[in-house]
Amino acid sequence: MQKKCKMCPNTFTGRSDKIFCSAKCKTSYHEKLAKVTHQATIKIDKILHRNRSILLEIMGKNGNQKKVPRVLLDSKKFHYGYLTHFHINSQNKMVYYVYDFSWMMFSDQEVLIRRTR
Repeated sequence: MQKKCKMCPNTFTGRSDKIFCSAKCKTSYHEKLAKVTHQATIKIDKILHRNRSILLEIMGKNGNQKKVPRVLLDSKKFHYGYLTHFHINSQNKMVYYVYDFSWMMFSDQEVLIRRTR
């Protein structure tokens, strides 16, 4: 049965799960896919790294925990929606992470920042 290559207009025969006509088309497809993925993640990575830098600047090199007003993070253009992961702690409070830092929001407009390692 003739199949069409996923990368070029050529047709080919082969295994039922084969989708490329040659190793060149397969390599080209995966290189393009990697490039598109890299381009899409550059912006997000920059924001994540900036968020971590802001938390490090506030915390200092040797600090492990600090409570600061939310306006301090706001003034430094911290992006709250960009994080690496999160969880709900035992007090049912959401804890947000950017790499090795975490933060929790409090109703009194304060933020608790912690170094997690």
